[in-house]
Amino acid sequence: MTSRPTVYLANPYGFSQQLRAGPLRELVAALEAIGCEVWEPFERNNQIDRTADGWAHAIARADMRDVRDADALFAVVNGCPPDEGVMVELGMAIAWNKPVFLFRDDFRRCTDCEAYPLNLMVFAGLPETGWEASWYESLGEIADPDKALVRWLSAGTPGRAG
Repeated sequence: MTSRPTVYLANPYGFSQQLRAGPLRELVAALEAIGCEVWEPFERNNQIDRTADGWAHAIARADMRDVRDADALFAVVNGCPPDEGVMVELGMAIAWNKPVFLFRDDFRRCTDCEAYPLNLMVFAGLPETGWEASWYESLGEIADPDKALVRWLSAGTPGRAG
């Protein structure tokens, strides 16, 4: 077991070589720099042989286990709507009472409620008031001591909530 808290990085960046080489690498580095052990699903679970029967189910189950076993979830919620796989992983983390942190550097709004920049259900795992502390719009905010992720890490090695 690791001494650093594990953060599952729900993201669609791994589907693109260009995004893997740039934004995904930068996001992983920013999270590691503040003391997280990052569980990035494309790195962890995409080594499965895609020519074998059942490969997609095997990846989905491995990702689900990682969401369950991680201490928290950091989700990239770009897009209108955000990636459906990320949304499923976010839903699982919320259901398992994991700490949730949302990253969106996409300036478009796609919302059904003026209080939130995305569909209101995306925010079900965040506090009703002060949810903005768990909302990140740039890589630089990840290390901000006034934001929820650094406060969560500073509270000591978090126990598993799920």
